[in-house]
This record gives sequence, C-alpha cells and structure tokens, in this order.
Amino acid sequence: MKDILEEIVAHKRMENERQKAALPEARLRQMVERSCTDTPPSLSQALRRSATGIIAEFKRKSPSKGWIKEDGNAASIPLSYQQNGAAALSILTDGQFFGGSDDHIREARLAGVTLPVLYKNFVIDEYQLLRARLCGASAVLLIAACLSKADCARLMRAAHGLRLEVLLEMHGENELEYADLGPDICGINNRHLGTFNTNVSHSFNMAELLPPGILKVSESGISAPYTVRRLREAGFGGFLIGENFMKAADPGAELNRFINEI
Repeated sequence: MKDILEEIVAHKRMENERQKAALPEARLRQMVERSCTDTPPSLSQALRRSATGIIAEFKRKSPSKGWIKEDGNAASIPLSYQQNGAAALSILTDGQFFGGSDDHIREARLAGVTLPVLYKNFVIDEYQLLRARLCGASAVLLIAACLSKADCARLMRAAHGLRLEVLLEMHGENELEYADLGPDICGINNRHLGTFNTNVSHSFNMAELLPPGILKVSESGISAPYTVRRLREAGFGGFLIGENFMKAADPGAELNRFINEI
C-alpha cells in the first residue's frame, strides 16, 4: 500500500525549494519582522476557556476522499464557524493534496475572523513557519511522524520565537517521547497518516499516557456529539473536526447543531 505521508512530505520538500527560489527566506523574514508586530490570539487559551473546545476546520479536499467542498469559500465558511460557536479554527494550507492555500487564512482574517487559527500543513522547514506568521496564523501543526525529535524541537523553538503556538501531533505510543519537548498543545491524530484510516480509539488509548496537565486535542474521525462528551471525560480539552462540517451544505449551521447536542 502506498504511504500517503511519504508522498506528501516528498512533495513538500520540492514545494519549499520552489517557494524559496521565488521569495528568498531572508526577504520573507524581513516581511514578517516589518508587518507582524502583534501577538496572535492564543489557541491554547481559547481552548481552555471554551465550553466546547471545538476547533472547526476549513478543509476542501482530502488525499483519500478527493474533493469534499471544492467551491468552499475561505471567507464565508470560517466566519460562519466563528459566528456559530467554534472555539478556534483550523485552516488547511496545503494546495496539492488538500486544496488549501495561505491565502485562505488571509481571506478569513479579512472577512472578520478574530479567533485563533491553526496553520494546518506538513511543516518540515522554518520557512513554512514564516509563511504561517505572515498569513495570520496563531499556531502551527508539527507532526511527529514527519520529523525527528531534534528537528521537532528546533522547529518548536523557531515557532515560539515568532510568537506562534505549537500543536504537536502524535498517533501512536512510539511517538510519546515527543511530548517531552513541551508543546503548547498535544494532539492525538485518530487518522493514520500512512494509510489515512481513522479510529477514534487512538485518542482514548493515548490519553492517560500523555504528561499530566497538558492540554490535549483529539483530531479526525469525530462525527457525533456523544464522542466529544466521552473524549472530554477522558481528559481532552479540544476536538478538531473538519469533514463532518465541511460535507454539510452549510458548515456553520452544522457546527451549531453539533454544539447544541453536546
């Protein structure tokens, strides 16, 4: 079976080199230093304060399922999520596999989104952190399966230097040592990134193995309010949900219905 994660990371390396050729890292850093003088809204604080902890995701496409909402509007849907009770947002910025773009975060901010926004991509280079900061993200996703522990630590320090929080994503017990790096948030991905098969039991199995007191987010495969209630009882404070909302005719209204049933 083809390993989808390996394919994505290989493409990301080539994509980063193309982007650096078009906009050198030194120039990008200057742009960030000149225009990004604020401190973005905190994802971790928003989740700790929220009664629901839902991170509503803007996700137009999936490598395993194809287009979910090809005409999904990056201004109207994220804003509708905010208006319908999301604690925070996640916006896919990978173009090749997820139909995303950094511009989708910019469009959401211009439309009036003030909630924390997670830059959802496969980050393997500090250059991507600069891009995340410039487009208006509050936090970045670092995926243990994509990175050595040393590279993860280096990127986490760089993210914090840019005033970006880090959601560190793990899948199995073999990645638990990454939690020792002290991320702002630990995410448990219920989707295996090699096969893209999903099983929410991963979150329940991993919950008690994570460091005490760490803010925990369960990601992927959550489609029922009852599951959120059970995950909260297991110690999770955040719940990243995308496809369940995006496949609806009105994602914001579906989020509202979901919250009312929790």
